[in-house]
Amino acid sequence: MRHVPVAAFKDKASEYIAAAESGEEIVITRHGKPAVKMTAALDSIERERRARAALDDLAAMRKRMRAEGRTATMEEMIAWKNEGRP
Repeated sequence: MRHVPVAAFKDKASEYIAAAESGEEIVITRHGKPAVKMTAALDSIERERRARAALDDLAAMRKRMRAEGRTATMEEMIAWKNEGRP
């Protein structure tokens, strides 16, 4: 994550935008304090798509469980939350 003062950003905006597009996070500072964090737009669009897909999956699972007449236990929910974590 690179911190850049506003004045420096104004001088080299294209360079910093290219860096953000390639995946780097750029924090633009004003008077030494973070003001804006710039990241690639495609990253946030992909995050939103993945979040929507996860919510859709949860809704489908809830519907299946209701059709089966069962509910999830606390242990099951914790296990699902931790699935895939190291």
